Amino acid sequence: MSRLLRGRLAALAILLAVAAPVGGQLITDESADKQDRAEDLGRSHGAARAEVDRPKPVYPLAERDRRIHGLKPFQELVDAAPAGSILKPPPGTYAGPVSVKKPLTIDGGGQVTIDAGDKGTVFVLEADGATLRGLRLTGSGDSHDTDDSCLDVRGHRNRIENLRLDNCLFGIDLKQSNDNVVRGNHISSKPLDLGVRGDALRLWYSYGNLVEGNEVVEARDMVAWYSSNNTFRKNVSRRSRYSLHFMFAKDNLVEDNRFYDNTVGIYLMYTERVHLRRNVISHANGAAGMAIGFKESSDSDIEDNEIIYCAVGVGSDLSPFQPGTTIRFRNNRFAFNGIAVHFTSELGGNIFTGNDFEGNLTDVIQSGRGGMAAQNQWKANHFDNYQGFDRNGDGVGDTPHEQYAFADQIWIEIPAARFFKSSPVMELLDFLERLAPLSTPELQLRDERPVFTKPRRAS
Repeated sequence: MSRLLRGRLAALAILLAVAAPVGGQLITDESADKQDRAEDLGRSHGAARAEVDRPKPVYPLAERDRRIHGLKPFQELVDAAPAGSILKPPPGTYAGPVSVKKPLTIDGGGQVTIDAGDKGTVFVLEADGATLRGLRLTGSGDSHDTDDSCLDVRGHRNRIENLRLDNCLFGIDLKQSNDNVVRGNHISSKPLDLGVRGDALRLWYSYGNLVEGNEVVEARDMVAWYSSNNTFRKNVSRRSRYSLHFMFAKDNLVEDNRFYDNTVGIYLMYTERVHLRRNVISHANGAAGMAIGFKESSDSDIEDNEIIYCAVGVGSDLSPFQPGTTIRFRNNRFAFNGIAVHFTSELGGNIFTGNDFEGNLTDVIQSGRGGMAAQNQWKANHFDNYQGFDRNGDGVGDTPHEQYAFADQIWIEIPAARFFKSSPVMELLDFLERLAPLSTPELQLRDERPVFTKPRRAS
C-alpha cells in the first residue's frame, strides 16, 4: 500500500471517528459543551506543559546597569537552599536574575530587593508548590520580543504573595500554570506610553488560579487568554488600559474588584460563562472608554455591579453570540455615564432585570442593526427619566417605560457627530423631532413594569 493511500485512509478514519456516536449517542451541542468543560477542568490539574517560551537571552553583568555590579547575586542563596526549605535572606538589595527550579519558601519580610539591572527578566519560578513572599522585584529589561518581566511563573500550586513589582515591563506572567495563588501584590510597569507598557498580570493557558487583593497602578492590562476556571477577587486597578481582558476564557469569576480611571474596565472577547458581580468600575473615559465590553461572548451573568462616570457603561457587539444563550444583567447600577448600554450589531438575548438607570446622558442605544429592541428583555428596572405615575402605590409604574431615538439617530448612525451630542443645536433638533416627528422614531427599549422608586443598594 502506497504512503499516499495510507495517509488518505488514516484521514478518513479520523473523520469517521469524529462523526461517529460516542457511547451509542450522537454528540449534541449540550453534550459537547459539557465535554468542553470537563476538558478544561482536566487541563487544570496536572496536565503536561508544552515548551512555548522564547529562549531568554543571557546578559553578562557588564551589560546590566552599574548600580547592581557590587551586589551579592541572589541566585547563590537559592542554589544553597535545600529543596523544601525556608529561605529568609538578610535584608538588603541583591542582584538578579534568579531562577528557582525546586520547591522553596522565600520570605523577604518586606526588606529584600532583587534588581536585574534593566536587562531581561528578574525572577523565573519553574517549580511546583513554592512560595514567594515579601520581596521587591525591580529592574527588568524593556523588550517585548522576550517578554521581559518581574516574575515568570511556570509551575503549579505556588503562592505569590505580598510582592512589590516596579520598573518592570511585564509584572507577573503565568503560562500553563495552574492552581496558583497570586495575592496582595503591588504591580506597576515602566514609565512608558500606555500602549507600550507591559501587562501587569497575564494568564495564558492557565487554569484554577486565584488572583486576589492585588493592586495594579499605571501598567497596561490584566489579561486571561485561553484560561478558564480562574477567580479574580478584591483587586484594584488604576490608570491602566484594560483592567481585565478575557479572550477565549470560560467559567471565570470576577467579584468585588475596584477599577478606577482605566480606559476599559472588563472586556469579554469570544468568552462564555463569565460571572461579574459586586464590582465597581468608574471613570472609564476617553474615545474608547467602556466599563464592560462584550465581543461575540455568551451565557454570562452581570449582577450587583456599580458602573459610574464612564463614557459607555456596557458595550455589546454581537453578544450573546451562541444561539439559544442569554446574557443576564441583574441589580446593577448605571449612573452618570455618557451611554449606559450600547448595542452594536444586535442579535437579541440580553435580559435586564432590577437594574437602576440614573443620571445617564443616554440610557440605551442600538446601532448597526435597527429594529431589534424587542429581541431583548427588560423587566422591573428603574429609570430616573420615567414619565409615568404610580397611582396605586405598589412601586410599579402604571404605564410601560419606552425609550425612542429621535434626533439621536444622527449621532448613532454617524459616530463623528457624537462630538455634538447634548449641544444646544442637537437638543433643539431633538425637541422638534419629539414635538412633530419628521421620521419614525426607533424604539430602543421597552420595560412593561418599570420600578417607580429608586431601589436601595447595600453599602
